[in-house]
Amino acid sequence: MQSLRKLLDGAVMFVCVVLFIEMTIIGTYQIVTRYFFNSPSTVSEEIVTYSFTWLSVLAAAYVFGKRGHLAMTFLSAKFTGKPRIFLDMFSEILVILTAVALLLYGGYVMVTENMDQVTNSLTISMGLVYAILPLSGAIILLYGIMNILDMFKALGSPDVDKYGAQQAD
Repeated sequence: MQSLRKLLDGAVMFVCVVLFIEMTIIGTYQIVTRYFFNSPSTVSEEIVTYSFTWLSVLAAAYVFGKRGHLAMTFLSAKFTGKPRIFLDMFSEILVILTAVALLLYGGYVMVTENMDQVTNSLTISMGLVYAILPLSGAIILLYGIMNILDMFKALGSPDVDKYGAQQAD
C-alpha cells in the first residue's frame, strides 16, 4: 500500500512541479512581450491561466491525500484512540463522497458537455481543461481509500490509544 502511495505522490508532485516551471517560464515570456515589446501574447495568458487551474486542483488532491488540509479540530482534538479513528474515518468517507459526487461525476458531466466548446486563443477543447476535475476526484478517491486502510491498520495497533494524542496537545 505504501508503494502505491509513494508512486501516486511522486506522479502528482511531478506534474505539479512541471506545471509550476511551465507557468514560470511562460509567465516570464508574457511579461517580457507585454512590457518590453508592447505586444502581449493571448496564447501565453491562456496557457498560464489553465495551468494554474490544473496546478491548484492537483495540489489540493495531493494535500487531501496527505491529510494536510485545513481542518476545524475543536471537536476531533477532544478524542484520542479508537473514537478518534472512527471520527477520522467518518471525515474521510465524507471527503470521498464529496469527491465522487462533485469531482468525478460533476467533472465528467462538465467534460462531456464542453467538449465542443473551444478556447479563444489556444483553440483546444474546454473539455480538456475541465478534465482535471474527474482526474483529481479519482486521485482523492484513491488517497481516501488508502487513508481509511491506514486507519483500519491503526485500529489493530497496540498503540491505538495514542492515536491522535499528539494533535490534542
